[in-house]
Amino acid sequence: MGKPTGFMEYNRKNETAVEPLERIKHFNEFHTPMTDKDRREQAARCMDCGVPFCQSGMMIHGMTSGCPLNNLIPEWNDLLFRGNMDKALQMLLQTNNFPEFTARVCPALCEASCTCGMNDSPVTCKANENAIIEYGYANGLMEVKPPKVRTGKKVAVVGSGPAGLAAADQLNKRGHDVTVYEKSDRIGGLLMYGIPNMKLEKWVIERKQKVMEEEGVKFVVNADVGKNVRADDLLKQYDSVILCCGASNPRDIKAPGREAQGIYFAVDFLSRSTKHVLSGNKEGWIDTKGKNVVVIGGGDTGNDCVGTAVRQGAKSVVQVEMMPKLPDERAADNPWPEWPRVCKTDYGQEEAIAVYGKDPRIYQATVKEFISDKNGALKKVKLIKLEPKKDAKTGRTNMAEIAGSEFEIPADYVLIAAGFLGAQEYVAKAFNVKLDARTNVETPAGSYKTSTDRVFAAGDMQRGQSLVVWGIREGRNVAREVDEMLMGYTNLA
Repeated sequence: MGKPTGFMEYNRKNETAVEPLERIKHFNEFHTPMTDKDRREQAARCMDCGVPFCQSGMMIHGMTSGCPLNNLIPEWNDLLFRGNMDKALQMLLQTNNFPEFTARVCPALCEASCTCGMNDSPVTCKANENAIIEYGYANGLMEVKPPKVRTGKKVAVVGSGPAGLAAADQLNKRGHDVTVYEKSDRIGGLLMYGIPNMKLEKWVIERKQKVMEEEGVKFVVNADVGKNVRADDLLKQYDSVILCCGASNPRDIKAPGREAQGIYFAVDFLSRSTKHVLSGNKEGWIDTKGKNVVVIGGGDTGNDCVGTAVRQGAKSVVQVEMMPKLPDERAADNPWPEWPRVCKTDYGQEEAIAVYGKDPRIYQATVKEFISDKNGALKKVKLIKLEPKKDAKTGRTNMAEIAGSEFEIPADYVLIAAGFLGAQEYVAKAFNVKLDARTNVETPAGSYKTSTDRVFAAGDMQRGQSLVVWGIREGRNVAREVDEMLMGYTNLA
């Protein structure tokens, strides 16, 4: 695949990012695409490695190695290198409904398991993917292709995140009549309001939505199923219902003083910020300009909060993480092709360093108390340092408080980015579906069927909090199962 000696001739080259102090002046994407020549050279680095771990999507020690969509990465890298962009696009779309999303927000599981990365830098698979899909749009290759024959079967999809959109897209291609219900005012779920504009500009979602609509998918917004839309009505109107409502319950911090004014969940902060960016409307906007901001939790969501607060002009931004700092390079017990557990300084942290002169992260600490003023407004956060300790009974290592290590930092706003736990109960109750011990919708192993006849569940709602690429995988899988139930067989991939 690619040029046999490409990985020896060409070094990895990333797309140029706008300098942090410049890009924080706006909420737009900030990478400059490279020239076609440079991009083809990057594709040439994809070698004939024999076993392409990049497309394996297998689980190793509880972590995903390679692409869960089993994208045909060596094949379309080869086509990109040879300049056959039309065929590369065709190959890409065989396995991925939304390369325009994953090429922007996926953490590139494919690159982490790239064979070239064992002794050198991995191939730029993610950026190559983006080049292919954007070529398709720019050259009229993403034309509308409605199904030639309709089956007469009707499917309702509840939730328009990556799982819901993928299921809808697949089932519509099969010829079923699909309607997507979204509780928010715009399509996309967390793609729209959970991921900030600088990572995924919203016209990208709207562009794909327009294609899907012209192909026959119907979208209904401001439709909160279980509240202003009755579950019973959907079950009467449709042959099947697919629940893709996400893991919508944010983890809370149960520390004294939690009732203080100025404490928000990260998803609320990010969604209100995006609504303000899109409309200019300041109603409900959480404005951190000139304020001391503390973000609780690492990961992508915490980093997105840091980047957003920096853009709003926060006086200071601190990010608190419970776990120790990861090593800068792979440890001996974390060999390739496992996901590399290494320290990553992401865009938001880079920007905080540029603005405030230091890394915003405080490791091995957690909230001991929220301290408010006499009016109930947050003014400080008391933190306590943690250390790893092995439990003698279970053998598990837990983070334990270090007595006497408390310290305080100023905080006008706290943004809790500690992840999500399970499906929202009112949706499950509306369809009378069972939840498992983790409060996700319960389904049999290898299946997406719920305890209610004709009702299926997929994505974070069934799997637990995960990645966009896993949402698309789950959406494609549930579409196959629903199609087989409706038709007696399926030809969906």
